Amino acid sequence: MTGFGAATLETEAARCSVEIRSVNNKFLKTTARLPDEIAALETDIETAVSRRLRRGSVMVTVRWSAAGAAMAARIDANAARAAVEQLLAAMPESVRDRCTVDLATLLTVPGIAEADDATEIAEEAREVVMRLLDEACDRLIEMRIREGEVVRTELEGFGVRMRALLESIAARAPKVVELYRDRLHQRIQSLLEDVGTSLGEEDLVREVAVFAERSDIAEEVVRLGGHLDQFFDLLGTPGGEPIGRTLDFLTQEMLREANTIASKSSDSEIARAVVEVKGLIDRVKEQAANVE
Repeated sequence: MTGFGAATLETEAARCSVEIRSVNNKFLKTTARLPDEIAALETDIETAVSRRLRRGSVMVTVRWSAAGAAMAARIDANAARAAVEQLLAAMPESVRDRCTVDLATLLTVPGIAEADDATEIAEEAREVVMRLLDEACDRLIEMRIREGEVVRTELEGFGVRMRALLESIAARAPKVVELYRDRLHQRIQSLLEDVGTSLGEEDLVREVAVFAERSDIAEEVVRLGGHLDQFFDLLGTPGGEPIGRTLDFLTQEMLREANTIASKSSDSEIARAVVEVKGLIDRVKEQAANVE
């Protein structure tokens, strides 16, 4: 979700620049820094950003300054002329010809330099600011997409590794029941030999069936595989479409299934594979916080 974009425009009336920066955030939070004369555009800017972005902490900085004729139009020439004439008239004739007028000081006289109404300035600036904001958003999104491709590649690698581990878990699960049956049979047989009796086949089958039902992870493996399918579908979503929140929720469901598999299975190989799967899910979750 990190990115930067900027756009600038200079006309005879004004100079304007817009910068937009974004960093990671679970939701969209927009902050605008504007000159006082166009502060009325803050809500419009936030609305415009929400149409382009879905997540991130976004900072929009707008610089606006009137230039040339627009600045001159704020000076009341008649008032300035009248003020100078009154000053000269108040001077003694002996010094009048040697007097000079400091223009900077003259502009401080009330009524000579009047600021335009802030509402009028904001309305005049609206079109330019919104156009520059749109251009800046385009550049920010381009940067986000480039960085997103790097994240996508890394996430795909995590998914491929999880898929391989899940296949090994699914292949190992039936063998766990067989191994349990063999170990149980050998253990009981060795105990019963001391007392001169033997184990009935139906008793062994019943005990193995209870173990198989208690340790059955087939359903969890299928669900986790379905979550992985959805994971890859999300990664194939066209650029610009938001997937971050869905990806974050999906990792929670994946972790839930992995924890259930770990709790049901007592096999050490499956346990090691599940630990690695959970580690990969955590890495996906970390990256999901960077994805819009």
